[in-house]
Amino acid sequence: FTYTHKKQSGGAGQFARVIGYIEPIDPEQQAELPHEFVNNVVGGNIPTNYIPACEKGFTDGLQDGFMVGHPIVGVRMVLQDGAAHSVDSSELAFRLAAFHAFRESFKTSNPRVLEPLMTVEVSAPIEFQGNVLGSLNKRKGLIIDTETQEDYCVVSAEVPLNNMFGYSTELRSATQGKGEFSMEYKRHSPVLPNVQEDLIKEYQKKLAEKK
Repeated sequence: FTYTHKKQSGGAGQFARVIGYIEPIDPEQQAELPHEFVNNVVGGNIPTNYIPACEKGFTDGLQDGFMVGHPIVGVRMVLQDGAAHSVDSSELAFRLAAFHAFRESFKTSNPRVLEPLMTVEVSAPIEFQGNVLGSLNKRKGLIIDTETQEDYCVVSAEVPLNNMFGYSTELRSATQGKGEFSMEYKRHSPVLPNVQEDLIKEYQKKLAEKK
């Protein structure tokens, strides 16, 4: 990205230019810090006292979550160069420049919306195995393992958390009240493209209503 923030309105204006790039990082591998800001500016083209403002603009963008209003993870912003003006540059100007540079780069980087994926384990009498598998498939579950122990079966699957609402009621009726399940968080995973499209449209609609 190369982004110049300029504003002239009587008296001192605002000027800041930032140059660099953004790249993906695996938030699973960097669970402690799912995003990163790297300053590679040399030669003082951006005075060092403005670098923290650039990082703040980046973190503002992460919180803003331009696509669906949720925080952004899994991205690194690398600042390589820029320009400042002795009179018109300020912390605010660099903060805004970094924010807009990140927003513009992010929107063209094919970002994906992530959702929590759960490991679900269902146990039920063996005669209900077909019903259990059907109920998980219906909720876009990925069957990982099926075990049978005497007259019981245990099915393990990965299912999006969003698809698990109301599952206990469904499982009870599918197994005559004899089925049980447990679930725990596994990881975040990209939503299906059509779901992402719907979420973006919904968010845009909310923004339009606020205006």
